[in-house]
Amino acid sequence: MEKLEGYIDHIIFRNSDNGYTVMVLASEGDEITCVGTLSYIGEGEKVELTGQYISHPSYGEQFKVETCTVKAPEDEESVERYLGSGAVKGVGAALAARIVRHFRADTFRIIEEEPERLAEIRGISERKAREIAQQVYEKRDMRKAMIFLQQFGISTALSVKIYQQYGARLYQVIQENPYQLAEDIDGVGFRIADEIAIRAGIRADSEYRVKCAIFYILQQAGGEGHVFLPKEQLMQRAAGLLGVPLEDIDQYLVDLAVSRKVVIKSEEQERVYSAPAYFMEMSTARMLCDLNITTEIEEAAILRKISSIEKETGTYLDEMQKKAVIEAVRCGLLVITGGPGTGKTTTINTLIAYFESEGLKILLAAPTGRAAKRMTEATGYEAKTIHRMLEISGPQDGEANDFSRNAQNPLDADVIIIDEMSMVDVYLMHALLDAVSVGTRLIMVGDRNQLPSVGPGSVLKDVIDSECVPVVRLTRIFRQASESDIVVNAHRINRGEQVALDNKSRDFFFLKRYDANVIISVVIRLIREKLPRYVDAQPYDIQVLTPMRKGLLGVERLNRILQEYLNPPSHDKNEHEHGEQLFREGDKVMQIKNNYQLEWEIRGRYGIPVEKGVGIFNGDMGIIREINLQTERITVEFDEQRMVEYAYSGLDELELAYAVTIHKSQGSEYPAVVMPLLSGPRLLMNRNLLYTAVTRARRCVTIVGDPEVFEQMIGNTMEQKRYTSLSERIRELTEM
Repeated sequence: MEKLEGYIDHIIFRNSDNGYTVMVLASEGDEITCVGTLSYIGEGEKVELTGQYISHPSYGEQFKVETCTVKAPEDEESVERYLGSGAVKGVGAALAARIVRHFRADTFRIIEEEPERLAEIRGISERKAREIAQQVYEKRDMRKAMIFLQQFGISTALSVKIYQQYGARLYQVIQENPYQLAEDIDGVGFRIADEIAIRAGIRADSEYRVKCAIFYILQQAGGEGHVFLPKEQLMQRAAGLLGVPLEDIDQYLVDLAVSRKVVIKSEEQERVYSAPAYFMEMSTARMLCDLNITTEIEEAAILRKISSIEKETGTYLDEMQKKAVIEAVRCGLLVITGGPGTGKTTTINTLIAYFESEGLKILLAAPTGRAAKRMTEATGYEAKTIHRMLEISGPQDGEANDFSRNAQNPLDADVIIIDEMSMVDVYLMHALLDAVSVGTRLIMVGDRNQLPSVGPGSVLKDVIDSECVPVVRLTRIFRQASESDIVVNAHRINRGEQVALDNKSRDFFFLKRYDANVIISVVIRLIREKLPRYVDAQPYDIQVLTPMRKGLLGVERLNRILQEYLNPPSHDKNEHEHGEQLFREGDKVMQIKNNYQLEWEIRGRYGIPVEKGVGIFNGDMGIIREINLQTERITVEFDEQRMVEYAYSGLDELELAYAVTIHKSQGSEYPAVVMPLLSGPRLLMNRNLLYTAVTRARRCVTIVGDPEVFEQMIGNTMEQKRYTSLSERIRELTEM
């Protein structure tokens, strides 16, 4: 470790998100380029740095800073250099010289203790004197705060957030209740707050710690899809997380309920909701009931119009498809559900033709960009993501989103058709319903046998199970679809029937292999050599789907191996290591959480932006186009040529996507799917998961693995239970 001392001559670049700084240090007559996370220092300051010299491929030799200690200016020359550097707004070199000439070595004491005396200097009013003193105070206080926070193992980037949130109050927060950080600061959860609390000497059974753990567990449960947790399960999780016996949780729950952070409901069992989740579900149920109105329209007239549309389009509906159209015309709210090949798209197209002939305005949407694009291709009408239809403009507190379309500014439509409804969670459903006026028809289309949404809730299933909303089930597999073994086998899997694995199919293959490494080598060969020609697609478009994240055939291991073969290292490709992941230019990546603030732009010629927007969402896939090692930013191109820049600090939201879990593939469709398959946890390796994986493929499914595991999955109907209560809330409101 080397040591440097000198003055910060000037700052070349600073990333406001994470504090990453490139600066020039004047030291013993030399100018040295230094890099590091140094958000709290400014030009003109005297510093002592420790670190080491590194060689940057583009920018040459640099000093990478490990620690930085700011030295108070000790002599008149140092004070003048600091004040005149621009570090203090409104003080230039000439004014700094006049201040130091007047006060000499006493300058800093005067600024800190007798700031009004600065008005003795020509050109400084009393007001300006106070402003100069305030800036010096703030910079000193921030440095002091940084040093204080670093003793608790807090990173510089997080220290800046804490200082900006609390100011001088941060000392009290850290020493009395560091768990407050988890509530107030984005990116701080229970575990980070707990590490700080341990260093601050907070007791393991502290009231603050228990309450923070309870709320954290409810938030984590939301990530697992739950809207609430049974009290007994919450107690078990809390005891495990806290590492201390938790005999009586009621006192903490009552306090949290009084402060309106949780809601406790005593039904068949005691349930504990986070307050936002409870009121979101209640409000969703109420708005669904408000839309659920029926108009009496003569069935014969509807059938005559359907017949006319059939003749014009050359498509013919079966009895259930006609029933779907009749119900859609009569009802304000309708669910159309069915598996692949059962005519959902034909039904949607007929609905569009019917409502257009009535002069009604129609909006089409789906939860993901890929699903919306597929809907556009299938109907010939523009379909948007639900987020874009609602005109997202930024986040509010918690999981709620700030959309321009809401109750005050509802969607301008007579009919709204949403496809892939199984993917819609309770938060997105609430935002959608908030923007739908009573009297507008809302038609929800989806396959209830698909995996539920990644986010909390099980909206499609709950709406159907409430038995209070009109539902039409499409069950007939049409002739064209019946020629596809993907469709036929998907329905066999869903019914629990065996599937022939004789490879006589044109689009459904099973390659029997029993060793994980052999399976991976077969998968690589399929993606690189066999399937691109067979399905007329690029290797990038062929998706590996796997049930698990961990293990020999889990997402994490598969992505590391597939990256080496599909996008190997090269001297002309920049790369960056983040945690346990290595990102490389050309990599296929996925956004793994909703980010309503992330800005994107579509660039025209010469890289000039032609369209801008916000919001990149869980499951969106893209390619890394550039890794800028100097600015520490990664540029990813998502669907529709949307370019997004990620700071290194934001890379926790990205992961490699050569292989993704079947859960993450919901709503997407790929030219070809490859699924490596060996044994795994029984709760996970079920029929529902297998059905979802198979139905993601458009032209070809290839499963590589153990046929016995495949057969066991067909027979396994166990599913992880989701704790939701939307169906009960709908029934309660309907019966009132």
